[in-house]
Amino acid sequence: MTRRPVGPVRVRVPGKINLFLSVGDLREDGYHDLVTVFHAVDLVDELTLSAAPRNTVRSTGLAGVPPGAKNLAGAAARLLAKRTRQGSPVAIDILKQIPVAGGMAGGSADAAAALVGCAALWGLELSRDQLSEYAAELGSDVPFALAGGTAIGTGRGERLSPVLARTPLHWVLAISDSGLSTPAVFGELDRLRAAGDPPRVGEVQDMLAALSSGDPTKVAAMLGNDLQAAAISLQPGLRRTLRAGVAAGALGGLVSGSGPTIALLCDDPVAAAAVAAEVAGSGTCRSVKIAAGPAPGARIIA
Repeated sequence: MTRRPVGPVRVRVPGKINLFLSVGDLREDGYHDLVTVFHAVDLVDELTLSAAPRNTVRSTGLAGVPPGAKNLAGAAARLLAKRTRQGSPVAIDILKQIPVAGGMAGGSADAAAALVGCAALWGLELSRDQLSEYAAELGSDVPFALAGGTAIGTGRGERLSPVLARTPLHWVLAISDSGLSTPAVFGELDRLRAAGDPPRVGEVQDMLAALSSGDPTKVAAMLGNDLQAAAISLQPGLRRTLRAGVAAGALGGLVSGSGPTIALLCDDPVAAAAVAAEVAGSGTCRSVKIAAGPAPGARIIA
């Protein structure tokens, strides 16, 4: 039985970087098998959920957030109400910091936050495992946004196993002028492979060993993303951003997920501040953010 709604409920949820992303060949069902190492960072969205006469989603902070039925946070609220046969209309206000269509799973993060927030608002007693089942219905990255930290993702990315990361990692995130469509990037990868098969990343065990060592230099050497060639093919300027970051002193960098955000790994917070200043002045990206990980998954803050 549903308790009377309380609220408002505020939820904070992190963006992610794929430290390692191996993409299998196109399957008959249109998907690709993935092996990835997710890493949550403290560049976050905040959602406020309140009881309301009807379902609404409003976003501030960044332009380009999908409206109405296309918004994953609203879809998450509707799915949870349908699956539990409980709940009531909810107003969702999103304060965006995670780049839109930037390869950092901003939409998936908002869906995870909506699941957590609606469960609290409606007084539902659901385990994280139950929420993760609903999350997987919404998208491949949504379960990780619930979990946070660092984890291996397999299947479409929705099957998670935690990874021990012994030390914080410090990042500069170079944000592009425009986003990239995830389906378009996967399609471009399929095209490139059909034309000549670009180089693929190595073995995930090498990244796991680097993370276990606690040495960011070793982690930087193992960064890899099979989608990077496709993202750069669609936005060639990303290559200049990567070069600018390394020239500024980053240990290494890569395209985050399907891009176009560039994640640059740095030694420590001081180095990250210096790299951010250099990249911001390089003219190769719209803006820069400094972030660190691993960060916790979607959680109620008020």
